Amino acid sequence: MSAFKTIDDLGDVTGKVALVRVDFNLPMQDGLVTDDTRIRAAVPTIRDLTAKGAKVLLLAHFGRPKGERNPVMSLSLVVGAVEKVIGKEVMFVPEVAGDIVAQAVGILRPGDVAILENTRFWKGEEKNDPELVNAIAANGDFYVNDAFSAAHRAHASTEGLARVLPAYAGRSMQAELEALDKALGTPVKPVAAVVGGAKVSSKLDVLTHLVAQVDHLIIGGGMANTFLAAKGVDVGKSLCEHDLAPTAIAILETADKAGCTVHLPYEVVVSKEFAANPASLRTCNVHEVAADEMILDAGPSAAEALGDVLKTCRTLVWNGPLGAFEMAPFDAATVALAKTAAALTAEGSLTSVAGGGDTVAALNHAGVAADFSYISTAGGAFLEWMEGKELPGVAALSA
Repeated sequence: MSAFKTIDDLGDVTGKVALVRVDFNLPMQDGLVTDDTRIRAAVPTIRDLTAKGAKVLLLAHFGRPKGERNPVMSLSLVVGAVEKVIGKEVMFVPEVAGDIVAQAVGILRPGDVAILENTRFWKGEEKNDPELVNAIAANGDFYVNDAFSAAHRAHASTEGLARVLPAYAGRSMQAELEALDKALGTPVKPVAAVVGGAKVSSKLDVLTHLVAQVDHLIIGGGMANTFLAAKGVDVGKSLCEHDLAPTAIAILETADKAGCTVHLPYEVVVSKEFAANPASLRTCNVHEVAADEMILDAGPSAAEALGDVLKTCRTLVWNGPLGAFEMAPFDAATVALAKTAAALTAEGSLTSVAGGGDTVAALNHAGVAADFSYISTAGGAFLEWMEGKELPGVAALSA
C-alpha cells in the first residue's frame, strides 16, 4: 500500500478550514437517526482537528437524491444526532460551495464544526465534475478523507478534492487502511481467508484474487455447494449455481498452482426444508446428501477441522458466513469458527480482519465482533478491496 499522510502530518492549522469527508449516510426512522455508529466513527477525526484549532466543514452524501434537492435527504436531519455524539454545537450550511459557505466559514471560530448539505444534491458530485470540485475546494485549506466506505467511488467529495488540496487520511480511514494492509497487503503468513455467502457469481473476483494471495481459502455457505457440485458431489436441492461449474473448477486449478489449499465442508447439516424442523434435520458426510435434502450449514466436525486450520495461521480475512446463520441451528458452524478466531486473536497468535454486512451481523450474533483485530463496516469498498481493485479515494490520498 502506498504511503499516505495522516492528521499527524499537519502543521499549525489554527483558523484553517478542513474539508472533511465523512460517512453520514445514516439509517433513519420517523425523522430520527436509529444508529449513530458512523457518527461515532468520525469522532476521533473531528476531535483531533478541532483540538488543533481548525474550522471543520463536514461533507457527506445521504441517500440517492440523483442530483436534485430532496428535503427528506437533507443532512440538516442529522445535525441533532451529530451534536449529541460529539458534544458540541454544529452549524448546518445548506450549500457545499459558494458565498453561503464562505459566509459560514467567516462566522465559525477555530475549533467549530459545520455540516454542509448532501453532496449528492449536485449532479457534479457523482460525475466528479472539476467545476464542482474547484468550487468546494475554494472554501477549504486542506482535505481529510475519513470515509473508507465511499472510497471505491471516484466522486467530487471522495476523490476530486484530494487532487486539488493537500490531502490526509482521517483516523477512521487510517485505521481501516492499516488493518487492511496487515490482512492482505503485507500480512504475516500463513494467511487464511473465509469467504461465504449465497452465490459464487457475486464473489468471483474476490475468489480469483484471493487464491493467489492466501495460503488457505475456506469456502462456505451456498458458494461451497457450487464447488462441491463442480467436483461431482450430489448436493440434492441445495442452493447451487450449476452453470458455474467450469468457473469453480478453474478457480480450484488456479489455487492449486498458487499453492493455496481450498477447504470445502466434508460434513454438512441438511434438511428437507428451510426450517428448524428437528424431524428433517440431520448431519451427514457430504457424499450422503439425499436428492430431497438441502445443505444449510457445515457440520460440527467440519467446523472443528476448519478451526484447526486457523490455529496454523497468523492472519485471517473473513467475508461471509458458513451457513444460513440467520436461523438456528444453521448458525452453529459460523459461530464455532468465529469463536475460534476470536480466541486465537485474544491470545495474540492471529490477526483477524473481517468485513461485509452479513459478516458483521454474523460476528455480532456470535458475540465475538469486539474480539477481532478489526471489523470493517464499509460494504462495497471492503469487497472491492478483497477483489484487489484500486479504490479511487484511497489512491488519491497516496498520489
